[in-house]
Amino acid sequence: MINIDKLKFDQKGLIPAVVVDSITKKVLTVAYMNKESLKISMEKGLTCFYSRSRDELWLKGETSGNYQHIVSITADCDNDALVVVVEKDGPACHKGTDSCFTNPVWQSEELNEFSLQGLYQLLVGRKNDKPEGSYTTYLFEKGIDKILKKVGEECTEVIIAGKADDKAETVYELADLAYHAMVLMVQMGISVEDVHRELASRHIIDHKIKQEKMK
Repeated sequence: MINIDKLKFDQKGLIPAVVVDSITKKVLTVAYMNKESLKISMEKGLTCFYSRSRDELWLKGETSGNYQHIVSITADCDNDALVVVVEKDGPACHKGTDSCFTNPVWQSEELNEFSLQGLYQLLVGRKNDKPEGSYTTYLFEKGIDKILKKVGEECTEVIIAGKADDKAETVYELADLAYHAMVLMVQMGISVEDVHRELASRHIIDHKIKQEKMK
């Protein structure tokens, strides 16, 4: 951990802070901190910024309730910019959107950005819109029993591929299992964040157990 005195604040005593969602890895906003707001952020575990327009400190969520709980703060190689990873209680943008970055400027036609959250949203769209000819639509129309059957089948396929020590086939079957598991999640109203929080809680428990064994 570096001392904040080693950070390079600009002539106005500010340093840019890129705020990132710990679950989706989406950039939520870019704000500024001064040394005081950074200290408050570290003491409270909540993002506190310096408003250049109002010339004052502001604790994110103090009026809206959309607090940002800090997971980590990391400086870049020059110590003149920060990445703040957070778990948020609500929209990050003052306009009520999940992120401040909602206006596409350019996108590659060859390269596609993929994320589990993006896949989840696509599946939600399939459930709501039910486009004809979609396999996902078929699953949602058949309902929970069919979805559970497919999850079970894919689990078996993973076991068979793994037992055969076939890495490529196991990867393929794991992808199938992950897809059908996410269809089940959408069907049951389970979000990616729900699963992320559960895994995170297990990580904490596992870490504590390891510490106890080391004593």
